[in-house]
Amino acid sequence: MSTRRLRSLGVDPATGKAVYAVTEPGGYLAALADAHAVRVAVALLAVVGAVLDSDRASDAELAAFVRPLYDALAECVAMVTADPE
Repeated sequence: MSTRRLRSLGVDPATGKAVYAVTEPGGYLAALADAHAVRVAVALLAVVGAVLDSDRASDAELAAFVRPLYDALAECVAMVTADPE
């Protein structure tokens, strides 16, 4: 069974607009979306790690990372658990 879903491919450098595509497991666009999701997760990990290492962030500042961390984790879990076709 093919699960199609809207995925982020990043930002178009010419327009600055977000680019999305409906992808299918194993397709070229899915591979691009997977690579983008991993790049986002790696960058977010670095930023959050630096903030945590500084030991100076307030609870409100740390709370601001909850949604982006959740979104990145959900995207990575969806990639790992996707049914390959």
